[in-house]
Amino acid sequence: MGSDPSNSGMGIGADALARVAGARDPFGFRLRGERTTRLEAFVDAAFAFALTLMVIAVGSVPRTPDELAAALKGVPAFAACFWLIATFWRGHVDWSERFGLDDPRSRQWSLLLIFLTLIFVFPLKIVFAVFFDWISGGALPSNFPFGTIAEVQRMFQTFAIAFGSMGAVLWALNHHAWRQREALGLDAVEVLALRLVMRQWALLPLFSLVSLGLSLWTDSLRYGAPGMIFFVMHFAQVGLRAQHRRRLAAALASSTA
Repeated sequence: MGSDPSNSGMGIGADALARVAGARDPFGFRLRGERTTRLEAFVDAAFAFALTLMVIAVGSVPRTPDELAAALKGVPAFAACFWLIATFWRGHVDWSERFGLDDPRSRQWSLLLIFLTLIFVFPLKIVFAVFFDWISGGALPSNFPFGTIAEVQRMFQTFAIAFGSMGAVLWALNHHAWRQREALGLDAVEVLALRLVMRQWALLPLFSLVSLGLSLWTDSLRYGAPGMIFFVMHFAQVGLRAQHRRRLAAALASSTA
């Protein structure tokens, strides 16, 4: 369902990075968050708790080989949900390391991200369970039956709202850093990189709105279009990274020319 927009293997090149003074991450940002703040510690703990909730939700400990085999069928859905939540956690980690902000607005957006994560952790797990049930032809049962088309629509809509709202919060955090770019002392390389990060996070609410629209079209539900649109988003992110990789490399080269 898309890759991590904030740290997705967009390397600029070891030689170019080596020519830039100061420590920078693969996106070209200098790292300002040298120490872990109470805000970061709280966010880390909340994300860990959300993942714990998913494990607890699996049910009781298997007591027979058949129960163990049935429990293991839920691993793919758990892994996908784990990866998605870890992506948002990593997005907040990167934002913290790059800008080191701990002001009231940063705390408000961070707390909202935690709130949304804890609210939507179970719906996300259900969506992935149904997805793997569908693509496996029932070999990986979701144990979450749908009786009507309206229920399927609500499932897709719940995922779109969860995914889009969490992406919007991370866009807002990076936009907050953008508004303080002069106070933070962002150079030309970092300004360009921050624009890229903001655009990539903006893709999440944008494609979520498209998914919401598709969920209202009954025929699209037969092919899982409201969910498949997020795979299209992944390719859009890849194209955006390729475009800006060249720009960032040029900016790094000019900064040391």
